[in-house]
Amino acid sequence: MQTSRFTLLYRNFANNIYSKPLSRNRFIHKAFFHATKKILQTSGAPAPAPAEGYLPGVAQSKFIKSTQEEALKNSELMNTGVANGETKKMNMFQAINDAMGIALTTDETAVIFGEDVAFGGVFRCTLGLAEMFGRDRVFNTPLSEQGIVGFGIGMAAVGHTAIAEIQFADYIFPAFDQLVNEAAKYRYRSGGLFNVGGLTVRSPCSAVGHGGHYHSQSPEAYFTHTPGLIVVMPRSPIQAKGLLLASIRDRNPVIFLEPKILYRAAVEEVPVGDYELPLGKAEILKSGKDVTVVGYGSQLYTLENAIKLAEKDIPGLSCELIDLRSLSPWDVDTVANSVNKTGRLVISHEAPQTSGFAAEVATSIMERCFLRLEAPIQRVCGLDTPFPLIFEKFYVPDMTKCYDAIKEVVNY
Repeated sequence: MQTSRFTLLYRNFANNIYSKPLSRNRFIHKAFFHATKKILQTSGAPAPAPAEGYLPGVAQSKFIKSTQEEALKNSELMNTGVANGETKKMNMFQAINDAMGIALTTDETAVIFGEDVAFGGVFRCTLGLAEMFGRDRVFNTPLSEQGIVGFGIGMAAVGHTAIAEIQFADYIFPAFDQLVNEAAKYRYRSGGLFNVGGLTVRSPCSAVGHGGHYHSQSPEAYFTHTPGLIVVMPRSPIQAKGLLLASIRDRNPVIFLEPKILYRAAVEEVPVGDYELPLGKAEILKSGKDVTVVGYGSQLYTLENAIKLAEKDIPGLSCELIDLRSLSPWDVDTVANSVNKTGRLVISHEAPQTSGFAAEVATSIMERCFLRLEAPIQRVCGLDTPFPLIFEKFYVPDMTKCYDAIKEVVNY
């Protein structure tokens, strides 16, 4: 009888485990990875998708700055000291790593901690930082999200810049009480005598193609509902570095959500110096006159492709695309000014539709732009179900759904 691939895989893994003195879980994971790789190579099967997933089309996006000239043309960099400086090719996790290295270099009170961060973290965002700055400044924690955030609140309360990592945004909920009832209210309840403004909580979020319901969620709306927290989600390496440095240095607690599918998919020429990008300020990525399209994070690349298709199919159509970047506070003025011009609004995000952040955008724009609207506001969001595994492609707001929403507001 022919031995199955799973049996071969298990045997190979077991041989690796029991033939070597392994003392820590990470070595077991590493052994399993190599055993899996070996059996897949020998069986001729296709290699599995990387943990951070694939996002086709990002490399061809007009919003990715692939040359030094394009990277430094950004008007927001003009007064930062890097406008005429050097750039380096980085993907998003490398840009985030670079930002944290600068934060540790320029702030002797800064520390980084979380599960597995001392040897780089599961997505390698902290790779090499413990060796560079010492294990008293970059260190592992127990597997306890409530403990990680509570520890960060304590460090920030006594004057440290605390940079905490929650390994996946899906597991931030055990820390919900610490974030919502402690970090967000610390300054308010003390009448301004104390604060935990030095706290930044980083966490990978959003879909990856194979994450299922515990490694794919987008929990931003839970936290935008909480006064006292800043919530940020970048779209690219340049943005991630500048926004993360601004978040770390802002004297309010920040939740910095990183679309993990972009960790390696998004590659840009990133300024190597120290720079910050403004929090609470949206960016108009593409000007237009007929429809305002709003998104953030990795969803912007889906919206870009939907706009290309719509403008190709509808002669003369011109869409304006806006990246919110910061969700709390969010830049309502930039969106309202655009909708007053176009008269139409489409908002899209991966999180479920009901009580999602698109609802806040839609309501605020209705209040400000009601008499200028030419069509009902459209929301294109994830479904109101748990995040599925094999049905992910039906769950996420893909290019076709976004394209249909643009057509809907144009033809109304």
